[in-house]
Amino acid sequence: MITVSTLQDFGHQDHGWLTAVHHFSFADYIDPDRMGFGPLRVWNDDRIRAGTGFPAHPHRDMEIVTYVRTGAVSHEDNQGNRGRTAAGQVQVMSAGTGIRHSEYNMEDEDLTLFQVWVHPDREGHTPRWDAKTFDRDHVTGGFQTLVSGRGGQEHDGALFIHQDAAFKAAILADGEIQTLDIEPGRQVYLVPARGAVTLNGVEVPERGSAEITDETHIEVKALGAAEVVLFDLP
Repeated sequence: MITVSTLQDFGHQDHGWLTAVHHFSFADYIDPDRMGFGPLRVWNDDRIRAGTGFPAHPHRDMEIVTYVRTGAVSHEDNQGNRGRTAAGQVQVMSAGTGIRHSEYNMEDEDLTLFQVWVHPDREGHTPRWDAKTFDRDHVTGGFQTLVSGRGGQEHDGALFIHQDAAFKAAILADGEIQTLDIEPGRQVYLVPARGAVTLNGVEVPERGSAEITDETHIEVKALGAAEVVLFDLP
């Protein structure tokens, strides 16, 4: 089954400095029918104006993946981590027993990103932060695993999360087709970050989403140049 949502189906909030689109209930956006997808709890599509951001605030017991689409986000936390994550990069924060951090757009342009929260496999992990580059200008060959905790193990080249899940991304040329095999009993949440695609002939618009359940094989076809991200979930 492939269930498609469009950008208009999500929650929208405009705070001036922040324009936020919430795939699932978050903050003042409450929809009992949109409370998450498996262990995936939050998928926020944010635009943060230049020179603004989120002052220090706490998190705990959540795996937080940030995929930067344009611009750059500057992170600082009370564990001594500091970093600048630019477009084409991804960062992971395991909030665990508790972490306090800030995120700012220190650039001269707007920052756009997806921030995705996943419930961990258990409570009480040690807080941590890390980042890596996804070379969008040169990547080929289908979906690249950027973040993974599949099997409770670290995977070569991927950032680790405490959940049996994997975050992947692909760049597709106009008309390019990539296939995706899904293990029995697993589900996938897919979002075209740029451009539109079809999944087994079903169109998914730019910045919309597809909830994929009870499928074992997906054919992803780009309708124009496209950038696609997904979470493979238990």
